[in-house]
Amino acid sequence: MSEVPSDPADALAAVVALRRLADRLEDAAVEQAMRTGWSWPRVAEALGVTRQAVYKKHVHRLIVAGVKLRRRDG
Repeated sequence: MSEVPSDPADALAAVVALRRLADRLEDAAVEQAMRTGWSWPRVAEALGVTRQAVYKKHVHRLIVAGVKLRRRDG
């Protein structure tokens, strides 16, 4: 594991920056997946979360972005 900054403020700032980067990467990846026809369950499985969790987190942003979302089959 890489070295943690000795100043706790620097270490915590790094954590915040990494979380923000991870969130932006997840947003972009989910949007790309949905634009290419992935289903909510497939995205959820890839992220290791439930379908409901990924839907709740991303649906509004995707609708605003104009992504055509698949309806549940069945």
